[in-house]
Amino acid sequence: MTGLINVVGGAVVDSLAEPGKLLVARRTAPPQFAGMWEFPGGKVEPGEAAEDALHRELREELGVQVRLGAELPAATAAGWPLNEKAAMRVWFAELEDGEPLPLEDHDELRWLDLRNSEDVLGLPWIPADFPIVEALLAAVHAARLRGGGAELIR
Repeated sequence: MTGLINVVGGAVVDSLAEPGKLLVARRTAPPQFAGMWEFPGGKVEPGEAAEDALHRELREELGVQVRLGAELPAATAAGWPLNEKAAMRVWFAELEDGEPLPLEDHDELRWLDLRNSEDVLGLPWIPADFPIVEALLAAVHAARLRGGGAELIR
């Protein structure tokens, strides 16, 4: 097998224009990640576009439809490294339809206040997601300083 496993994640916020809250999910499996928090999402299927995979995953895992915003820039085109075999691309997203529920792979969802970095960073995140969380907080803070989240909308 060659190449990385492509994974997508949704940074679901209450508003792309003025993000104040972030929806996060607590994993139930595999055992080494059970009880840890992450961005909802999953693997891109063969022949599937990354954005289509994210829509599908958020529908399956949370029962919601979203509007995708900008991609959170990663150091490489493949995305944020999860391990030696996988990388994740993350998009900002805003709910369009449905009430988020932990339908698959999660036992709890939580809205976090993006203005309180200590609370966000204080959760037990899956280790590979932690640098993504830090980059997301920095992006939201920078957008707020510029007067809104226009750059989070594509």
